Amino acid sequence: METQNWLLKQAATQPNQIAIDGGNERLSFAELKKQVEVLVGKIDHLNPGSRVGLLATNTLMSYKLALAIMCSGRTIVWLNWRLAGEELERQIKDSGLQLCLVENSLWRSGMTNPFKSYSAFLITNADPGELIPVFKSDWVASIMYTSGTTGKPKGVLQTFGNHFYSAVSSALNLGLSPADKWLCVAPIFHISGFSIIMRGLIYGMTVRLVEKFRAEEIERILANETVTIMSVVPFMLKKLIQQQNKTNTHYNSAFRCMLLGGGTIDRETLEACLQRSIPVVQCYGMTETCSQIVALRSADALLKLGSVGQPLFSTQLKLSKDGEILLKTPALTPGYLNLPDKLPSKMIDGWYRTGDIGHLDKEGYLYIDGRADEMLISGGENIFPQEVEQVYQRYPQINEVAVVGQNDSVWGQVPVAFVVSDRRLSTTKLMNYGYEHLARYKVPQQYIFVSELPKNASGKIRRFMLREKLNNE
Repeated sequence: METQNWLLKQAATQPNQIAIDGGNERLSFAELKKQVEVLVGKIDHLNPGSRVGLLATNTLMSYKLALAIMCSGRTIVWLNWRLAGEELERQIKDSGLQLCLVENSLWRSGMTNPFKSYSAFLITNADPGELIPVFKSDWVASIMYTSGTTGKPKGVLQTFGNHFYSAVSSALNLGLSPADKWLCVAPIFHISGFSIIMRGLIYGMTVRLVEKFRAEEIERILANETVTIMSVVPFMLKKLIQQQNKTNTHYNSAFRCMLLGGGTIDRETLEACLQRSIPVVQCYGMTETCSQIVALRSADALLKLGSVGQPLFSTQLKLSKDGEILLKTPALTPGYLNLPDKLPSKMIDGWYRTGDIGHLDKEGYLYIDGRADEMLISGGENIFPQEVEQVYQRYPQINEVAVVGQNDSVWGQVPVAFVVSDRRLSTTKLMNYGYEHLARYKVPQQYIFVSELPKNASGKIRRFMLREKLNNE
């Protein structure tokens, strides 16, 4: 399958529609096309089909450069600016980049070829280039390294077809149109952010780009601008509710929903959203599926508390005998960069093994129990960290909590909780609270108080770092 280049299509059919709103600058699709053509000319010396890296935050220039790379027939390699130098070099080498464009604010001393700052790149003299006329579904549009919550990241290949089917499924679920305006504060180098950019191009809607999450600024935008949808992770939603509790600010009348992914959410937060008439659509997805493939309607948020919903259009889902979530979807990656055997090893009879353990209720709603590789076995009993965390997230003075397993000579493993709190908490009270709400073997035997939890760019907890911390003590 092939489609007309999505930017060319929108520039031709609705040239005056605002494509991107960066707060201080707004560009229509026609204006965006012209500016992208200028940038394409500056990379046309690179071989067609070559890979170009982006070390970027959510700036308007980063957005335009991403489109220039993609619309010139080259592949974007998204890089996480939080990576240490050694990690970054490893991904540069793995992806074989000829060029890696670096936002000026992210430039590091000692960077040499293939790194080039935005300012050095933009002064390059070149005639405007031409955008490729079509996108073929099997062409790789982007490469995104997995979030690395369990260890070494892998480069996920994402085709135009993957992005297209993900966007269409999302539109059928949320009822999207060019009249929508999607606030993007999720990092664009992560699928939760980049998928919004792709949806904007496919639907012809406006993307409201925000560089950094600050609850006060986001509240101001949601109150005073015509944003209709925002993607959030749990900590963002909680911060926004806390902010509303301070100001009692109401969002604009066009606002339709928060699309929530990236982790579990507690009942209190959902009830607070309901009281404030903030619809929440919970969802489940991954880098390998170009974002959401399962979603829960906001009307079911409290009725189906803890569920991520039902499969979206074009996605098939079932559970293995062990409870592992298996998928079939045209949004699934064709594979991992330089790892030809990796995807086949995760397939079984045509179904993709997600590595997530879950269960379905009688109506077919999916509940995520946890990662198979994060499950603890204590005295022969299975413990999923998420289940324990959901209980402790309701404890009044706990801001965040993460549970991992520690080796134990008697039980094999015992749960240990890392806790973020603004107050000094009694471990005895925390343990007794656990005994009131959980089976005894699930209650953490140790509570380690930390100022913050290690997270990746999407806000997911990097549990392997917590396990390393335990082992090193």
